[in-house]
Amino acid sequence: MANCIRCGRQLPGFTFGRKVCQWCVQHEAYERGELAEDARQPVMPTPWVRRAQPTISLTHILFGMNAAVFLGMALAASTIMDFPVQELVHWGANWGPLTLTGEWWRLLTCVFVHGGIMHIGFNMWCLWELGQLAESLYGRWTYAAIYLLCGIGSSLTSVFWHPGVPSVGASGAIFGLAGAMIAAFKLGEFSVPRAALSGTLRSLGAFVLFNLIFGAMIGITDNAAHIGGLITGLLIGAAVALIAPQHDHDGRRAVIFIGTTVLFCALAVELAHYYSVPLRLVW
Repeated sequence: MANCIRCGRQLPGFTFGRKVCQWCVQHEAYERGELAEDARQPVMPTPWVRRAQPTISLTHILFGMNAAVFLGMALAASTIMDFPVQELVHWGANWGPLTLTGEWWRLLTCVFVHGGIMHIGFNMWCLWELGQLAESLYGRWTYAAIYLLCGIGSSLTSVFWHPGVPSVGASGAIFGLAGAMIAAFKLGEFSVPRAALSGTLRSLGAFVLFNLIFGAMIGITDNAAHIGGLITGLLIGAAVALIAPQHDHDGRRAVIFIGTTVLFCALAVELAHYYSVPLRLVW
């Protein structure tokens, strides 16, 4: 994603060759008198005036956590390519025989484990781009809740669909971010031109469609986790956009996230029952 040469804002993805963002295009049209006097001109702070925000974003922290786990795995396995299955399971992969028998923490730890350098490289590139956009839209803590809940939702879908196959990677949570932002841009109200929103929506849609098709073609990608994360993100994003769209709606957002967590617990109970596994908690 490139930056606008006028204001420095980040351009949407898949905008090859574009130099000026849609906000600046509309603003300049207004300055030239090409828009009606009563046309709504949104006021947006320029990127360089947000110096009160922390230098290190949550996206940087998530990136660092994934990189740290990968470094530990590389040192333990003496490779950076394709880690053995036993190493993935040892580091927290989502694997039905262990997850369903009480090691429920694997639903979350697997989000920070990757199978090799190519796997983590692509996922971290997507997280870097989508994560920063989601964090600027939702704020740090709402973004964190959405990311983690989408990761758990993707893991539940994965272990339901193929419990005997170990699953790892941040892609399910990243698909969740894409789903949440699609819902937010469709249902929410933001002080940005509609043309800019449509460009972002096209980019998000292309990201989702391309990765689902690519995952189906190569055959080793956990598309069940991708779909589960995407659906979770769409539902949470829609709930936030309709019930708690403003940043000061912390209480409403907390209710949404707590309700989602309770729902996931109920789904985990049903999942254990579906596979005739005694429900146990292992800490």
